[in-house]
Amino acid sequence: MPVPDASVADTPPRATGPAATGPARPSALDPAIAARLRRTAEGLVAAVVRQHDSGEVLMVAWMDDEALHRTLTTGRATYWSRSRREYWVKGATSGHHQYVRSVALDCDGDAVLVSVDQVGAACHTGSGSCFFTVLPATVGAPGDSGDAGPDLAGEERR
Repeated sequence: MPVPDASVADTPPRATGPAATGPARPSALDPAIAARLRRTAEGLVAAVVRQHDSGEVLMVAWMDDEALHRTLTTGRATYWSRSRREYWVKGATSGHHQYVRSVALDCDGDAVLVSVDQVGAACHTGSGSCFFTVLPATVGAPGDSGDAGPDLAGEERR
């Protein structure tokens, strides 16, 4: 069974103030980037992580401003653990490292897409990706009766 990644020991104190409009913890993140972030009440943004060459989605984690700063400046994916309330560098103890290839901010500023070179399993379960449980879903297509968009004549579907 794989060993979960350990966290980085330095856990800064929590700052006061509205986390959704500013960082919850002190950070050296570029102020221009920080100003574009729309954070949760806990001061976090979602980090969607994918394999850079295949595009496979590997996992979702959380970042605060400092985790994003560390990710952008060290070349190693760094996250904020909501349960342990501390930073963790992916692979620090498991050896399943994530080497950053690029980072992109989504249009709303509430998520980042981290493209990595994944070494070993991305999931703490030992799976290559955290998305291995397929749920039953009806597959739709444009023009299906459930499509609320206009039909070919431009009339709204009912």
